[in-house]
Amino acid sequence: MRSSTCSSNPRRMVPTTALAAFLIVLPPAAKALAAESGIIAPGARVEKLADGFKFTEGPAADARGNVLFTDQPNDRIVKWSVDGKLSTFMEPCGRSNGLCFDGQGNLWACADERNELWCIDPAGKPTVVVKQYEGKLLNGPNDVWVRPDGGVYFSDPFYKRPYWNRGPQQQDGQCVYYLAPDRKRLIRVADDLAQPNGLIGTPDGKTLYVADIRARKTYAYDVRPDGTLDNKRLFCELGSDGMTIDQQGNVYLTGNGVTVFASSGKQIEQIPVEARWTANVCFGGGDGHTLFITASEGLYALRMSVKGAGSQ
Repeated sequence: MRSSTCSSNPRRMVPTTALAAFLIVLPPAAKALAAESGIIAPGARVEKLADGFKFTEGPAADARGNVLFTDQPNDRIVKWSVDGKLSTFMEPCGRSNGLCFDGQGNLWACADERNELWCIDPAGKPTVVVKQYEGKLLNGPNDVWVRPDGGVYFSDPFYKRPYWNRGPQQQDGQCVYYLAPDRKRLIRVADDLAQPNGLIGTPDGKTLYVADIRARKTYAYDVRPDGTLDNKRLFCELGSDGMTIDQQGNVYLTGNGVTVFASSGKQIEQIPVEARWTANVCFGGGDGHTLFITASEGLYALRMSVKGAGSQ
């Protein structure tokens, strides 16, 4: 791990205070929808904060609002601080993909290089917490969410990586798993999805959203105290790579820009992003009102009227 300033790959960096410099102008229909939904700050547009990465993923905000994200092909975790500075947090990082902070400040990482789930403590020391299920290698943990009591949910799709040194898929499905807070009990909680990817839970820990990206659907589940899931129901007819949620309960899906749905499943917003693929999103910044977007080679931001779920 190191904390040096990035200087080789990112070609353009601007401070987060410069959110008035906009790259994308929303089309007329999107402008009207933005005014109707009220979740985007008046006059705000998507801004590129930094670029020159190979592929950005997995943004997660710490308690201060600093945002960490992965540049997976370059095998590093990058930090965008609340004062607009970019630095390398960890390199190498096990080809980490999805990230999530828990209540103790630990960073959970889907370490795709050896198909593991890591927990990185506040000092930057990683621990391999999960590396197999029932004696067989995982497919490749992709996205992770930690519920309030410390239980961990993660998706395990199979995307064959060129850097893998392994044989064929060992698991008999692409599933969602739950790791109990004591880290001793790992169970499958969803095994009937084509290819689970993005997932996010509500701050009260009672609802989990899981995107089945191959089936182009997202489902909502009730979360039981023992970690199992119940009452699977279709949330919307759209899959997603990454997901987040705001304090109003709106759910943000990614792929073709960012698509926002109310908790009822009704689409209320479409946020265009000037990139080939929008991978993931999170809320961060000092006041929790900035939506950070990882998309292809760049990191983007959009000022919002709403805060992220769990923001103070």
